[in-house]
Amino acid sequence: MKEVEREVRAIIKGLIHKRENAMKAGEAANDDLLGILLDSNLREIEEHGGNKTVGMSMDDVIEECKVFYFAGQETTSNTLSWTMVLLAQHQNWQSRAREEVLSIFGNNKPDFDSLNRLKVVTIILYEVLRLYPPGIILTRSTQKETKLGNLTLPAGVQLAMPTTLVHHDPEFWGDDAKDFKPERFAEGVSKATKYQVSYLPFGWGPRICMGQNFALNVAKLAITMILQRFWFELSPSYAHAPAPSLTLRPQHGAHLILHKM
Repeated sequence: MKEVEREVRAIIKGLIHKRENAMKAGEAANDDLLGILLDSNLREIEEHGGNKTVGMSMDDVIEECKVFYFAGQETTSNTLSWTMVLLAQHQNWQSRAREEVLSIFGNNKPDFDSLNRLKVVTIILYEVLRLYPPGIILTRSTQKETKLGNLTLPAGVQLAMPTTLVHHDPEFWGDDAKDFKPERFAEGVSKATKYQVSYLPFGWGPRICMGQNFALNVAKLAITMILQRFWFELSPSYAHAPAPSLTLRPQHGAHLILHKM
C-alpha cells in the first residue's frame, strides 16, 4: 500500500509541476480541472502578496487530484460499463437511444448545450445508476447526540446506508424493482419512486456529490459518441458478476462485441 501511495503521489506531483511550469511560461493551462485548481490557487496567493501560507499546499492539491480520479473517473467509467452491458441486453433501448442521438447530432461532434436535449439517454443513465450505483454504501458519523426518528444516537456513531438495497427495494420501487425499466424516470426522479429520499446514486443532503452534473454530462457525451459509431451486443464470454470494491464493478469485465455502424 505504501509503495502504491508513493507511486501515485509521484505521478500526480509530476503532472502538477509540468502544469505549473507551463503556467509560468505563459501557456494557457486552465482548460481542465487541474488547470482551474492551480490557476485559482495561484491567484489567491498573489492576492495575499505572494504569501504561500494561504491557499492550498502541494499535499492539498495532490489529494484533490486523487478525488478527481478515484471519485470521478473510476465511478463514471463503471457507470459507462454497466450502461453498455444493459443496452447490450436490451437492444430496444439501445435502438431508441441511438435514434435520439442521431436525430439531435447526426454524425456531428456532440456539443455541450445539446446534451440537455437527450431525454431517452438521460432516463437510461438514471436507471443504470439505480440498478448499479457506483457507491454501494453511504457512511456518516454523528458529531453530537442526534435524533433520527424514534432513535437517539450518541456522538461518534458510524451510520451506513446501503444504497444498493434501497435502490432494489420493492417497497420503494414496486415489484419490478430489479428490472431494467428506464421509463420509470420519464417524469423525473421525484415521480419515479414512492418516497423522495430513495434514489441516492450521488448521496443526499448537504454532502451530496458536487460532481454529479459533471459526471452525468461526461457519461452522456461518451454514450452519444459510442452510439454514433457502433451497435453492440454481449459477448458469449460475458459473466454477470457485480463486485463491490471501492465501487461496484463487473468482476470479470464487461465483454462486448462492437459492430461498426
